[in-house]
This record gives sequence, C-alpha cells and structure tokens, in this order.
Amino acid sequence: MSFRASVLTLYPEMFPGALGLSLAGRALENGIWSLETVQIRDFATDRHRSVDDTPAGGGAGMVMRADVLARAIDHASPAGDPRPRLLMSPRGHPLTQARVRELATGPGAVIVCGRFEGVDQRVIEARGLEEVSIGDYILSGGEPAALVLLDAVVRLLPGVMGNETSGEHESFEAALLDHPHYTRPQEWAGRSIPEVLTSGNHARIAQWRQAEAERLTAARRPDLLEGRDQALTK
Repeated sequence: MSFRASVLTLYPEMFPGALGLSLAGRALENGIWSLETVQIRDFATDRHRSVDDTPAGGGAGMVMRADVLARAIDHASPAGDPRPRLLMSPRGHPLTQARVRELATGPGAVIVCGRFEGVDQRVIEARGLEEVSIGDYILSGGEPAALVLLDAVVRLLPGVMGNETSGEHESFEAALLDHPHYTRPQEWAGRSIPEVLTSGNHARIAQWRQAEAERLTAARRPDLLEGRDQALTK
C-alpha cells in the first residue's frame, strides 16, 4: 500500500510544487505515494464561500471557521481512516527526524494548512489535529510547511532513494549533524581533501567522520548532544 497524503488548503495550486520534481516527483509518478488536494473553500455554505470570521474577543486578523474546516476534514478523512491528522502551525511540536520516520512507516497523513491568524481551537480538539511546526518563524500559511514535511517523509519511503542506506547516515539520524563531505578534484582553490578520506582505511575514516560530526554538533547544535545524553541516562 502506498503512502497517501491529503492536503487541505485554500491554495491547491501550490501542490505538488517541488514535490513533482526529482525523487519525490518520480516516486509520485511511480505510485510509491499519492497526493490529493482538498479545497477548503468548497465546504463553505454561504454564497461568498467564506472560510474565516473575526476572532472572538476582538483583535486583529481573521480565524478559520471550525464548521467549514470540520466538513473538509470529514470529507478527506472519514471515520476509520488510520492516517494521522496534522495541522501545520508555528505553535506545534517541532518536526523531528524521528517523527518523520514514524510518518514514513505509516499509511499516510491528512495535512491541514492554516491561514490567517489561525484555526478555531474547537476543530483542533474535536478532530484530533496534531499541531506540527517546522521552525520558530512565521509563514504566510501552512502550505510551504506541508511541502517541507512531505519532502522529508517521501524521501524515506521504500524505493524512493537509490541507496536505501543513505538516509541512515544523515544529520539528525543519530542526534548529530552530518560530517563534512568531499569529492574530486583532490585539490581545489588551495584546499585539499583531508588525507584520511583517501587513505583507504575504513576504520579511520569512520572515526574521523564521527569525530567531525560531534565537533560540528557541539559548535552549532549543542542542544542535540544534551538531548542525546539525557536519553542515554534514562
């Protein structure tokens, strides 16, 4: 069974976007995964096809209506659908490689792309939406975040990457950033490939890569090392 993604959005024309190219695009063509877009506005009931209203309690901006969005969710994910329901939101749990791997081993995902100031809390609770964030910054809508999430997941699906083991040695897979990479030419702009990488000694190469990964992680993302240490002591 292929991975099945349903994206609820006000801008279905944004999909598949970059997901229609390269590895994800070939996998889409080959049926390794499928992508359905659902226009949320189709589930509005007034003649203006309204999907938002002013926030209760006052304030700037607009809020996506619970009733309209619930109808769209129920259409895309009827009772018995085993796929998780995700809401791309800056206040959500940070997306991690571990969560990406969990999603990649499942049947797919229903992804809601928020707009305006946010989504009525009642539909989040009533439809069991898992709020997911791709970073501590604000986008104009959830669509770019959904594209990021799907790209991260799709590349891990069986048959997508040419080398099935390549995904096991990347940043975040072992709570470490990736080590530096080099290729020909041997000399470039006065810089040489580190000698150890051309030594043919695979044990030394593995040690060097591990040490470099730890060095870079300590310098740039010490929080990853702290989290790994805490996990090891539990």
